[in-house]
Amino acid sequence: MVEQNTEAAAAMVSDLRRQGFTARSVGTGERALRAHVEADLVLFSLELPDIDGLELCRSLRGGGDTALMAVTDAGDEMGRVLALNAGADDCVVRTWGFREIGARIDAVLRRAQPRHVLPGAISLHQLHIDPRLREVRLHNRLVGVTSKEFELLYTLAATPETVVTRKELMARVWGSNWGHTSRTIDTHVSSLRAKLGSGGWIITVRGVGYRMGYAYRVPETSAG
Repeated sequence: MVEQNTEAAAAMVSDLRRQGFTARSVGTGERALRAHVEADLVLFSLELPDIDGLELCRSLRGGGDTALMAVTDAGDEMGRVLALNAGADDCVVRTWGFREIGARIDAVLRRAQPRHVLPGAISLHQLHIDPRLREVRLHNRLVGVTSKEFELLYTLAATPETVVTRKELMARVWGSNWGHTSRTIDTHVSSLRAKLGSGGWIITVRGVGYRMGYAYRVPETSAG
């Protein structure tokens, strides 16, 4: 949630959490540009203290396919039109009830899911990745990951002995070829390593890309 009114932001975040979303807020467009790579959806006000909301929308849309929803006033028809033209997936009105906004967020996220059908579940020793349930489990414990983190991990795990280039990752996970200078992949990899509790799960191949590590292999034991 990108909103300069701290009370309104706190109320929205609190209610979204009650509806089962993982949500947090930032108060400026600049902070949103830094934090959006961790989000599946950005809900942003058109009125921000540092960056015009429409400009923020264009920047976010130009940088990837994160779902975007603008928050406008009830009578601001032109604002909604401009937000949709700038790349927003939907617009919501401040006076709408939280449940309707939550339902619209669900609808946008469903449309934002990848259209291709993923293959079956992957198990690498104690790491289990299920594309049907969109779940990652390690030692049978659920690991909370974002949509893009899941797709990134699944892409690497599908060919664990193969290096996947940054260009391939951007194309498969983000549907884009703009990743040559972007830190988006690095940020998602860093987050996954932290959530999996080890940097050994994902190995950086400098100048090329990433591959699955060998943390999933059962260590060999010597006889005797």
